[in-house]
Parts: sequence; C-alpha cells; structure tokens
Amino acid sequence: MDAKLKERFDTETKGNKVVVYMKGTAIAPMCGFSAAVAQILQSLGVKFHDVNVLADPEIREGIKEYTSWPTIPQVFIDGKFVGGCDILTELHQKGELAKMLGQG
Repeated sequence: MDAKLKERFDTETKGNKVVVYMKGTAIAPMCGFSAAVAQILQSLGVKFHDVNVLADPEIREGIKEYTSWPTIPQVFIDGKFVGGCDILTELHQKGELAKMLGQG
C-alpha cells in the first residue's frame, strides 16, 4: 500500500468517531451487509462517516490490505478496526456496541 493511501485511511479512521467503508452510502447502501451495518448504527442514533468503496477500486482493495480483513463493510470506532457486519451484529445483540459508542 502506498503511503498516500495509508495516510488517507489513518486520517479518516482517526478523524471520525465512527467510519464505515461500505458498498454504497448510508442513505443508499448497495449490498445487504452494508445496509445491515448502516441500519444498526442508525437505530442507535449514531452518525457515521461513510466511504463508498464502489466509487474507487483503489479504496476498495486498499482498505482490505489496511485491516487484513477480506470483506466489506468494515467498521472503525475511535480509530480502531472493529470488524464487519457479523461482528457488528453480534456486538449489537450483546449490548456491547452501545457501550463502545459511549451509550451504555
């Protein structure tokens, strides 16, 4: 990964409380997993920075390298990679996601 792309990811993930690299946007998700993540966060009243990986193949592949995680969506909270749809869903069901977001 080139330094410029790594710097972009560092800036985005550390400069926003919650970041979701997703297919589509929060308003118009383009896959079921991205839609599920957006819905969970929205149900908690969480505003998040969305990055549409479909708009840029370099971002789509780069974020996978950045996290060593093969799938999209990818969720970051407080600058730390949390995981994808399955992990976020599990954290939400256990009530742990709200705690991570300062709601519990």
